[in-house]
Amino acid sequence: MSLKQPDLKQRRRGADLEDAILDAAWEILLEHGYPGFTFEAIAARAGTSRPVLYRRWPQRNDLLLATLRKFWTAQPVVVPDTGNLRDDAIAMMQNTVAGRSHMITLVSVQLADYFRDTGTSFSELRDLLRKPYRTTAFEQIVARAVGRGELPDVPRISRVVNLPFDLLRHDMLMTMRPMSRESIVEIIDQVWLPLLRAS
Repeated sequence: MSLKQPDLKQRRRGADLEDAILDAAWEILLEHGYPGFTFEAIAARAGTSRPVLYRRWPQRNDLLLATLRKFWTAQPVVVPDTGNLRDDAIAMMQNTVAGRSHMITLVSVQLADYFRDTGTSFSELRDLLRKPYRTTAFEQIVARAVGRGELPDVPRISRVVNLPFDLLRHDMLMTMRPMSRESIVEIIDQVWLPLLRAS
């Protein structure tokens, strides 16, 4: 006489259950985008109930941000420290292409309805996903360059400091391909560094 195996989905608790829900939410987002990102679909995929989701994330966008934060931080992009500004910037762009190109394209395409419904942008979403008060990679790179004496210690607007990433994101959205090293070097040498030094 065999004993009935317990239903493992019913026994999940705490972090195990939350991970299962966020994994299911990520799969739904990949497959159906923001319109299909519903409590009902996610609960069914995770093998749980909608009230379980509501208790943790009262609003759909709370669950969306939790899902994106988990998978955004799961693949951190290393901020290089090569010893000089130009090489730091080029290496940072290459690291971003290697580690974030899929995520950037996915978020921008699959969340087009989210941006429209909320009146927000990718830049604002990126700020929400970053830890509070954490500086951007290019802010860190510029600060180190100032510390080494490569750049004067003067105020610089965020739009100029973070321009390489913005141009990278725009290029990938327009081409749906990772940016080439040649394009990266062109942005750093002919656009970004002259702007930094002019400021």
